[in-house]
Amino acid sequence: MQKRNNYIEIEDFLADESFQLWILSKVDEQGWEEWTLENLQRAKLVEDARLALLAMRVPESKLSSNEVHEALQQTWRKIEQREELSQQTSKIKKLKAQRYWISGAAAAILVGIFSVWFFRTELTANDNVVTYNELVQENDEGLVEQTNNTEKSQTITLSDGSSVLLQPNSKLSYPKIFTGNKRKVYLSGEGFFEISKNPKKPFFVYANEIVTRVVGTSFRIKAYPDQQNVEVLVRTGKVKVRSNDLVRNNENKEIVLLPNQALRFARKELVFNKITNITQDPILVSSIRNIEQLSFEFTDIPVAQILETIEQAYLVDIDFPHDKLKDCRLTTSLSDQPLAEKLKIICKSIGNDTNYEMNGNQIVITTSGCN
Repeated sequence: MQKRNNYIEIEDFLADESFQLWILSKVDEQGWEEWTLENLQRAKLVEDARLALLAMRVPESKLSSNEVHEALQQTWRKIEQREELSQQTSKIKKLKAQRYWISGAAAAILVGIFSVWFFRTELTANDNVVTYNELVQENDEGLVEQTNNTEKSQTITLSDGSSVLLQPNSKLSYPKIFTGNKRKVYLSGEGFFEISKNPKKPFFVYANEIVTRVVGTSFRIKAYPDQQNVEVLVRTGKVKVRSNDLVRNNENKEIVLLPNQALRFARKELVFNKITNITQDPILVSSIRNIEQLSFEFTDIPVAQILETIEQAYLVDIDFPHDKLKDCRLTTSLSDQPLAEKLKIICKSIGNDTNYEMNGNQIVITTSGCN
């Protein structure tokens, strides 16, 4: 991200895909607005690049390869005509400098044409792309936004006790307190959800062009704005997935997923591909994380080992008095519980005076020992 600190020419910005995404689709995943406002001179250069990019926007209809080729040929013919005119009126030394400038301008034009063409044909085909900002703006509850700019996953505990393991380069918007008869959150990137059961108040996750509806279950959603597929993988329980109402030609088709099933939604074609056996999908197999494969069924297991499993699954650090718990063993099932509920069950099983505090990825357990 910091490579942009070295941008000194408009062409540098035009060649940056995240800059194109910000200007053309108002998706500011890399914090361009904040970065721009840090420096007045930088803001002027960014504004020039923005105007140049908008000036080079292609029509809404998809360009064919012949049309792109013809556009490039016309660009080069104009450059050659301008160079011939310069040769008649300038000295050779001046001509060389001008030729260098013209080549740079041509490069900028070519980069702009190809970048905008690629963006429109690959990421925003048929105007069906739904951005994170659009989703959030549809909500009027006053949302809290959590962004993970670190290299490690972060655990977010919601007001209903549900937990979300948010991966790097991802963000989640959610209300401080869920009101009404629905619980709604908005995801950009990847998150593993463990939802507190409440049949009277279903839980909805809005991510790109899809909506995932659950009551109480655990599942993973992968919905990055620059990727062409959205993935939903269910670990426990049952979820229902459909297209967002913001998508054009939305048929409201609903797909039901059970444990160890997944769905891959092709954003460009608006096609749902259900995967009933995730072990036969190499992409899903390679993306499985600890929390999706570790067992939370414990039979006469030392408490220290149970807490170690939780550390591995959620990538958290748990501080507890080892000497007071060295002889404590538990038999319990934590498979379908959010992180906060897991910790409550463990503390209650150890003893009435056992408590925990969680601050981000740090958890501290205090106790006088097991019963």
